[in-house]
Amino acid sequence: MEDKRFALLIDSDNISARYIAHILDEMTKYGVTTYKRIYGDWTSPQTAKWREELLKNSIIPIQQFSNTVGKNATDSTLIIDAMDILYTHSVDGFCIVSSDGDFTRLASRLRESGMIVIGMGEEKTPRSFRAACSIFTTLELLLDDDAEPAAPAKKEAKRPEPEQESAGGIVDKSVIESDAVNIVTENENKGKVTGLGELGSRLQNKYPDFDVRNYGYSLLSKFLAEMHSLELVKDGHTVGVRLKNSQDDADEAEAYVLQLVREAGAKGISLSELSNALHARYGQFSVRDYGYSQFSKFVQSVPQVELGRTARTKDRAFYRPEE
Repeated sequence: MEDKRFALLIDSDNISARYIAHILDEMTKYGVTTYKRIYGDWTSPQTAKWREELLKNSIIPIQQFSNTVGKNATDSTLIIDAMDILYTHSVDGFCIVSSDGDFTRLASRLRESGMIVIGMGEEKTPRSFRAACSIFTTLELLLDDDAEPAAPAKKEAKRPEPEQESAGGIVDKSVIESDAVNIVTENENKGKVTGLGELGSRLQNKYPDFDVRNYGYSLLSKFLAEMHSLELVKDGHTVGVRLKNSQDDADEAEAYVLQLVREAGAKGISLSELSNALHARYGQFSVRDYGYSQFSKFVQSVPQVELGRTARTKDRAFYRPEE
């Protein structure tokens, strides 16, 4: 079955650039993104963080000057473009990324024309816009966890972050594995088996240059079979992909969290310190591998560990011995 085609329209005035990779990843669930446009005043210093992301992800910036103070010209331009694209009959749906309720009528109008409307916005997005969409996703839920690693001490060498691209320009294999794990986890949460073809298609939708031959393989099945987190399952002539049983890894990570919290004593330990320690010890640690979308939820699941805070601190983990 042919993938559905979507137009992705982003309101830069109301969305942070930190979400873009997660937005594009989420869109692979629905089909192929044929239009990728973002609207804003690109002469403004506020849009500086977006510029590198636009080049990296081949998103077309649409310039709209703020001609009148207090009036949002960006909204009008996005709405006009959406209607122009609608009448080309070249897409099956739209993804409108904004936390602004002004797009409520646009979403309703597009649905009246038989379009699928995917809405994405932050938690502050008004209920009216959420209800007008076919599907709405809160962007904060797409982030891996809610604990940002703390900055390293000046005397310590900073641990290198995983590169998305290898020296040859192809996406690093560890990044592909992380994306594959997220896709399989998402399907397992819905009680759905991930087919080999579906996984390959979604990876191709996100990375148009994805080809297992770049990594020294001739078959996608061989490429996936050597990943630490995944395993292939054959059912007759059908091949599926599932997560490996990671209970031993989960038990080890929980034990390490409990050890760090106990050693911290009465003052407790911040979530950012815990996150840093787990990443340092287990490399590509991700709470999604253990069934959680937020780091705080993973920590709360550890027996004898409770979260608390003071007036001057964010959430900290404390040891609470069993009575």
